[in-house]
Amino acid sequence: MSETLDDDLYRRTKALLEPGDVDLNGVVVHTEFDGQADVQMMQATLDAADVIAEHSGHDPNDVYVESGNDDPNFSSNQHQGLTIDDEEFVWECQQLLRQGSFDIVMYYLAEADHDAIVAGIEDLGFDATGVRGDE
Repeated sequence: MSETLDDDLYRRTKALLEPGDVDLNGVVVHTEFDGQADVQMMQATLDAADVIAEHSGHDPNDVYVESGNDDPNFSSNQHQGLTIDDEEFVWECQQLLRQGSFDIVMYYLAEADHDAIVAGIEDLGFDATGVRGDE
């Protein structure tokens, strides 16, 4: 587990992956963006989402973002990636301002290449901690 991720956030992320209608994995993306850097934080979210889409078998260009301010079922810092053609779920995230910087908690279907997603997000320059729903 990355040193930048606290145990509480890991446990809370893991709890959200508990068995439901679909099997999920997750990744916590730690950024150094503070509350004033919301544009950079959103770009980090979109870049990480593209990695998830790619390693979930989707062309990132075929996935759109539904945001909290688009749908009353989401909070303002909650977003979901859906395929354009059939609105298939690809990813969901929550952007959390914690201890002065944003952590982005992302969830996706467990059949996606989890290790490649974590590595791809790290290749973007972020610390990333993978959270498996089945462990």
